[in-house]
Amino acid sequence: MTRNIILSLCGDVMLGRGIDQILPHPGDPLLRELYVGSAKKYLRLAERANGPIPAPVDFSYVWGDALDELRRAAPQARIINLETSVTKSRDYAPKGINYKMSPQNIACLTAAEVDCCVLANNHVLDFGKAGLCETLEVLKRAGVRSAGAGRDAAEAQAPAVIETTNGRALVFAFGCGSSGIPPDWAAARDRPGVNLLRDLSNRTLAAIAQSTQSARRERDILVASIHWGGNWGYEIGRDEVRFAHSLIDIAGFSIVHGHSSHHPKAIEVYHDRPILYGCGDFINDYEGIGGYEEFRGELAPMYFPQLNAATGRLIDLKLVPLKIARFQLHRATREDAVWLSSILDRESARFGTHVLLNDDNSLAVRW
Repeated sequence: MTRNIILSLCGDVMLGRGIDQILPHPGDPLLRELYVGSAKKYLRLAERANGPIPAPVDFSYVWGDALDELRRAAPQARIINLETSVTKSRDYAPKGINYKMSPQNIACLTAAEVDCCVLANNHVLDFGKAGLCETLEVLKRAGVRSAGAGRDAAEAQAPAVIETTNGRALVFAFGCGSSGIPPDWAAARDRPGVNLLRDLSNRTLAAIAQSTQSARRERDILVASIHWGGNWGYEIGRDEVRFAHSLIDIAGFSIVHGHSSHHPKAIEVYHDRPILYGCGDFINDYEGIGGYEEFRGELAPMYFPQLNAATGRLIDLKLVPLKIARFQLHRATREDAVWLSSILDRESARFGTHVLLNDDNSLAVRW
């Protein structure tokens, strides 16, 4: 009997600033942004755009209809890119935008039964090395695995191991400078930081392949979660395509989970392995902020790849489009689902992949 494994993947989950302020234990709202001095400003902007938010909310509030979709899909592993420090540190990195959530609000993650938080991104050290170390400790105490950052390079490079009824899923997480990660955030032998790739060269691929070979067992499903590229635009560089292909061909990954863009990007199925070049934002506090409306960044898809547990080959890939409103995820309307399927189909066509709209507003990927 063939057994399959279903994963739940999404893009950037940003629980700091305005989101943290509506949770049961909001932290200090002080910000050091050029135009905004308090995180409460983002709450007011969101309410002005879409209506009142009943703060304080319960820990599950922000996930909204995503929780029903998770119950329906029953994934064996739930993986997110957590683009927020979980800390009380006041050591602001001098970068203009800093995200942190109060450690007392960690139940916001466990409410969605998140298995793994990817941390190789450009916000996990927003409050310094102390903030990163506290984030790692808070996640560990909550029983949430992490990948892509650590107290030293070895920890940052190590995969998160998720045991499922159909085998193990190993999540390796990588960050790229193209996403805005400062070079000095790279973890070292004696320095906390992120698993930052110097480049997308063959030498980098060889090092990654050595790591996967050392960690994997027979029939493990390997996930490469990578934070790369800018915030806006559908462009995908040749070097990114080549690198994604090589992660599959050379390093043995079953899926490439890309993020950083504030909106979804193209999907490719390469050698029966899915490549999600950019999953878009999933939870943020951007409501009411003008600019880039043509990209519809409020549309937040959930990705549910179903893989053969023995071979890692893709069996099915379903997307469920949601929409952010009042700091909460809601099922997308038919009109929104039509728009998203059209855009993703257009962008994915260059890879021979098509995205079709189902009667229930979910999206089906065909290759």
